Amino acid sequence: MTNLSSLSVTELADRIAIVRDNIRQITEQATAQSGAADEERNADRLAIQNEELDSLVAEQARRSGK
Repeated sequence: MTNLSSLSVTELADRIAIVRDNIRQITEQATAQSGAADEERNADRLAIQNEELDSLVAEQARRSGK
């Protein structure tokens, strides 16, 4: 992952939007798929995206002083 402190405010907001869209897409794909292997893969992908989103939102909050 990129050093979040090196991102501009706009880049940070863009990354947050991209990760949120990734989460939405993975959720939609999971709904359309079935099988244990698919569920595990989607769960892993969601976990990675959620961790990234948490980091990005935390950096955004840190910058805004919240």
